[in-house]
Amino acid sequence: MKATRSDSQLTAWFRSANCDAGYGAALLGVAALLMALAASGQSGRQLLQYERLELADYQYWRLLSAHFVHLGWQHALLNTLGLVLLWGLFARDFTPRRWLWIIALSMGMIDAGLWFLRPAVQWYLGASGVLHGVLAAGACAMYRRGEGLGAALLLLLVVKLLYEQRVGGSMFLHDLPLVPDAHVFGTLGGLLGAFLPRQPARRPQPL
Repeated sequence: MKATRSDSQLTAWFRSANCDAGYGAALLGVAALLMALAASGQSGRQLLQYERLELADYQYWRLLSAHFVHLGWQHALLNTLGLVLLWGLFARDFTPRRWLWIIALSMGMIDAGLWFLRPAVQWYLGASGVLHGVLAAGACAMYRRGEGLGAALLLLLVVKLLYEQRVGGSMFLHDLPLVPDAHVFGTLGGLLGAFLPRQPARRPQPL
């Protein structure tokens, strides 16, 4: 009986952290991907990061891969820890399909924003821009449920973005290079994804 109770408590804890079953497997897979790409070193970064000149030469895979590759182990680990935290807070606030839309919109807004509005940015990499979009979408979901933490997170996010725009660097990590506009564009993509209209459930067709 004790073992059963312990197992149920453990299962409940994993579920409360959104790390149970498929959710846990998905988180582990994404974290492993970020770490594996960090292990690719400088050669991997040069092949996968957003590079304006290379994109002009039709290397379009960089529009996707740039959001998964990092400057090094520290950069990758910090973004992975941020992913774990946001996953624990928000993973069940939207369906997996809606989260894919939110992430895709965040990536697309970053890529389009840098290409069309910030041509001076020659290179970019890292998951932080997309994580800002995830934070914005999750905080909106909390706020719409009437949770005060959602409003507090949105306010903190706005303050952070304004600070980064003003000083041109990170509020917390001064030793890492930063493209503040990527965080803004990622946030806008997350907000757009959060407020997309919900698709109505499909009614079964008569036989």
